[in-house]
Amino acid sequence: MVPFFGWVLLHDGGQDLLWRWVAWVLFALAMLTDKIDGDLARKHGLVTDFGKIADPIADKAITGMAFIGLAIVHPVLPAWLWWVIAVVVLLREWAVTLARLSVAKHVVIAARQSGKLKTVAQSLALGMFIAPFAELDGVLRVPGLVVSGVAVVLMAVAVVLTITSGYEFARDAAAQTRDRRAAAAAQSQESQ
Repeated sequence: MVPFFGWVLLHDGGQDLLWRWVAWVLFALAMLTDKIDGDLARKHGLVTDFGKIADPIADKAITGMAFIGLAIVHPVLPAWLWWVIAVVVLLREWAVTLARLSVAKHVVIAARQSGKLKTVAQSLALGMFIAPFAELDGVLRVPGLVVSGVAVVLMAVAVVLTITSGYEFARDAAAQTRDRRAAAAAQSQESQ
């Protein structure tokens, strides 16, 4: 869905409101189906090694496209700020995903609550920015501006949680790796 979502979001430079609403529907469907898929996999014990790898990559692809697309379209916020947000978030997301995959055979690092809250805030904020609420007019102008304000606050929360949860992940990964090495060294000494 990522290429279709990206094409629709950027159609006519992101200025066509109808296409922006279609992009919002595609984004919402992608987020909803991802949630349902994960819930079903956990409920029925269908978690697979492929799913553990493919799911986070798919998540990062759709949110990455949303961040880059919004940086190009730059609704509500200035373009430079969108690019800063996109770079900070995407660097953290891909670094954590790659680190998680590289240590997955040796260390399991469970997602913390801050990471889960980050995902929710990020998804809601992205959805609110993708939909052209700020461009509504007439009787919908004020509600549209309120939703846009909420989106700004949620995005700020998401960026802060992105940074703090990235730090927590790095700290936890380093501690578990250090503990694993110490246990391996102790076991090696015992066997000698």
